Amino acid sequence: MTTADFTVVDTPIGPFTAIAAADGAVLAAGWTADAENLRQLIHSRLRPADLRRRDSLGAVSTAIIDYHGGDLTAIDAIPVRQHSGEFLTYAWEVLRKIPAGEPVTYTEYAALSGRPAATRAAANACARNAAALFVPCHRVLRIGGALGGFRWGLDAKRWLLDHEA
Repeated sequence: MTTADFTVVDTPIGPFTAIAAADGAVLAAGWTADAENLRQLIHSRLRPADLRRRDSLGAVSTAIIDYHGGDLTAIDAIPVRQHSGEFLTYAWEVLRKIPAGEPVTYTEYAALSGRPAATRAAANACARNAAALFVPCHRVLRIGGALGGFRWGLDAKRWLLDHEA
């Protein structure tokens, strides 16, 4: 893939950028206005050589706006494309099935991903997720409810969890 489209949407947390392939699948997304930095998060097999800014990415932009406006399921039908090994790919699919307002611990997430003893691997899946929001890694917490980490900052993670509660 040579060129992918991106857009920046204003949200209550700050600017949110999404990069999408020609077929509309999200390749990367997060609370930043720096599309080039976001492009670097995309696996080298999928990473576009160039980015083209658009005012809107259609359904992707609508989902971002609707989610932040209160429709917590708006992101569910948007296709996502990430590349990695078998476990990470499956773990990202599992993240998409964790319902809004029902966060899980890293230990619970590891079990849901089929590797109950692999809490660190589950945390790694969250850390390597390039498509934040659409693959909602913010829904995974430490035991006891501590936030843990989040590429886009703990204030953003807290806002998302409160928004979904």
